[in-house]
Amino acid sequence: QSIGCDDYLGSDKVIDKCGICGGDNTACKVVSGVFKHTLTNLGYHKIVEIPEGATKINITEMSKSNNYLALRSRSGRSIINGNWAIDRPGRYEGGGTMFTYKRPNEISSTAGESFLADGPTNEVLDVYMIHQQPNPGIHYEYIIPGDNVISPQLLAHRRPGEPLNGQLGMPESTNREDEDLHRETDTLTGQSAGSFPVIQPGRFPSHQPENQVPAVHPPRQNREYNWKQIGKTECTTTCGKGSQYPVFHCVNRITHEEVSESYCDSSTKPIPEEEACNLFPCPAFWDIGEWSECSKTCGLGMQHRQILCRQMYANRTLTVQQYRCHHLEKPETTSTCQLKICSEWQIRTEWTSCSVPCGVGQRTRDVKCVSNLGDIVDDEECNMKLRPNDIENCDMGPCAKSWFLTEWSDRCSAECGDGVRTRSVVCMTNHVSSLPLEGCGNNRPSETTSCNNGPCAGKVEWFAGGWTQCSTECGSGTQQREVICIRKTEGNFDVLNPYECSYLEKPPSQQSCYLKPCGSKWFHTEWSTCSKSCEGGFRVREVRCLSDDMTASTQCDPQLKPEEKEPCNTQDCIPEIDENCKDKYYNCNVVVQARLCVYTYYKTACCASCTRVANRQPGFLGRR
Repeated sequence: QSIGCDDYLGSDKVIDKCGICGGDNTACKVVSGVFKHTLTNLGYHKIVEIPEGATKINITEMSKSNNYLALRSRSGRSIINGNWAIDRPGRYEGGGTMFTYKRPNEISSTAGESFLADGPTNEVLDVYMIHQQPNPGIHYEYIIPGDNVISPQLLAHRRPGEPLNGQLGMPESTNREDEDLHRETDTLTGQSAGSFPVIQPGRFPSHQPENQVPAVHPPRQNREYNWKQIGKTECTTTCGKGSQYPVFHCVNRITHEEVSESYCDSSTKPIPEEEACNLFPCPAFWDIGEWSECSKTCGLGMQHRQILCRQMYANRTLTVQQYRCHHLEKPETTSTCQLKICSEWQIRTEWTSCSVPCGVGQRTRDVKCVSNLGDIVDDEECNMKLRPNDIENCDMGPCAKSWFLTEWSDRCSAECGDGVRTRSVVCMTNHVSSLPLEGCGNNRPSETTSCNNGPCAGKVEWFAGGWTQCSTECGSGTQQREVICIRKTEGNFDVLNPYECSYLEKPPSQQSCYLKPCGSKWFHTEWSTCSKSCEGGFRVREVRCLSDDMTASTQCDPQLKPEEKEPCNTQDCIPEIDENCKDKYYNCNVVVQARLCVYTYYKTACCASCTRVANRQPGFLGRR
């Protein structure tokens, strides 16, 4: 049958997560938090205190850094990373439990250091951080029993006559030899009368099962055999402080001859206590760390490893000065590495056409990294310094530009008095061929115009009237209000000069406002010059739908789109009579028929005939 945590055969009791024998996990209290303090001084900084009895201990750095975690007991004994000596990751005993120290060293890893232990601890432990760079945050968590919880283990091992407060009482019936044995036992176990004794299984059974017949022991004073130390075990280490234990055998009290252990009372056998041995330090040695990842995923790269001079003492390895390892050849700290042969760049397509019809745009081509097997792989597989350009600028010549503007806002910025109306103005490239090929120029159309909704009625107080409506229906605008200085009288208000209120803070009379995003709006250029000076021509402008960030949009209302073309100069042409414009020859009709009016000489000699034909056929004189 199995033995439970209460040391009874056949018991099914187990220790719960709080360390309580037979507990139901209800006495647990989880303590957790994150240490995020900003530290300025380099060195050791205390993070958290782990109390006695803590279990499931987890101290974890939230991300990788150049800082280190450290652990020591309240008595000052260093357990991990003490005295500016950085220990290797591994398992370290301290506070009655075993701590697992982890420190990921892979280049790609972002995990930080951590201490893990199952517990329970038998003393208070302090966690420190060796601060060297900004603190990334330290998460800590452990479990402790709740308040006023008594471990069933202590109750199970309490002997008859032993109070719960730990004071050891002696039954009156004990004789002197029993007292000596009791005193000897306390000395061997290292216990004081003021603390709970650590009862070894089988030494002081709390009770015997009813179906078990107690063994009959002869009176102690008549025993012929005793326990005797005959030597010690072999030291656990050959150097650096090991441990050994005394060996006890059953011997004849008179002849000291060794006999079978069955002749001696097993309950009186002394418990071997640990003794230190081989205290001289071990020779120093080079502690070789693991190689880092190769600095390159292909081709020739470098990898590094940490080499420390270490020395073993008291089951711990300490970092020492490197001169202590001079008798040994120091291993290399760097090495070349090559994971695979690098891939190469290939240009897969020709340049595309330019992204704009005029001005400076861009063109692209497809560039891929191809492995030595012909497969397309990630760009990091190739040498980025040798990568061909896959994008470049292209100049398609100058573009025609025009001022694009919206309609004036419907609302005046002031409900009464002088205010302003606004519109948006932007210079953009247009594609109307009849416009000149030039920039917008310096004659920027005005973005504001004055407006007046009539005189303001006098208000009475410093008195601030209500804000006017926003000057724009959307986007950024302004609001105004009337601010006057008044005096209150019974049933009336007297308006005063502003200087009467000068000692008071004057409320603002204008503020910015923003009702909603404008979204897309129609913009248009100014009208072009009319194609004819009389008898009906036309003029054009370019109209575009633009969003708030002045990019092309399709969200404008088509019904509100301004006209792009309209008639102009519809009046009849009235020829101007020039007294000096006469035909100098009788056969000028021949000049007209021969279409010679395009030449300056004939145009002057037959002025009347050429002018008459030009008025009937617009453009006649300019066809050559």
